[in-house]
Amino acid sequence: MKLQTYPDRDMLVMGLADVLASELKNCLLIHPWASFVVPGGTTPGPIFDTLCAADLEWDRVHVMLSDERWVPEDHDRSNGKLIKERLMVERAAGAKFVPFYRDGMMPEEAAPVLSDDLAEEMPISLLLLGMGADMHTASLFPGAEGLADILRADAPLVVPVTVEGQEPRISFSGPALAGAMSKHLVIFGADKRAALEQAMTLDPLEAPVRAVLDNMTVHWAE
Repeated sequence: MKLQTYPDRDMLVMGLADVLASELKNCLLIHPWASFVVPGGTTPGPIFDTLCAADLEWDRVHVMLSDERWVPEDHDRSNGKLIKERLMVERAAGAKFVPFYRDGMMPEEAAPVLSDDLAEEMPISLLLLGMGADMHTASLFPGAEGLADILRADAPLVVPVTVEGQEPRISFSGPALAGAMSKHLVIFGADKRAALEQAMTLDPLEAPVRAVLDNMTVHWAE
């Protein structure tokens, strides 16, 4: 793991957006498309606002979510809605969005279908993740039902996730995320940095983000 620190959040946003745009361009020089996996939540929004203006061949970029709440794409709780409003605008409007949500199916039914459909996108070309103060990333939460199986090396690409008190979710599995060709994690604040440092000392079952930190670049600002 490499830790990159910034003087403030604005500098992180600009710097990380430049890094992501550069890596997408480099990927497209040698591959017919780039699979770009991004998180939902509030943290990446400003990064998307900057990245969407990058001058690159967005029509060859396949945008996917690291995880999703099992709600329709027009729902306010949908990560897909955020991506369409903040990332897939301006120049990035030409990117291809590959959603998880399948109308009329539940996560348990959709996961094996998605695992088959997304196999050609693997390994992930470029991965951007966030992390919660509880050391979860994507929808890999401590205490999630069947977390050990979700983190196993032979786990399917896409898995349903059940967390007590939350709506059903679907997520890329631990090995699918860990196997990305380039990996970036963005965190803000002293509490998140402390949580990351703690995660480095724990088992992935206690701190799921630990399962994806090898060869990860972490971008942090207060």
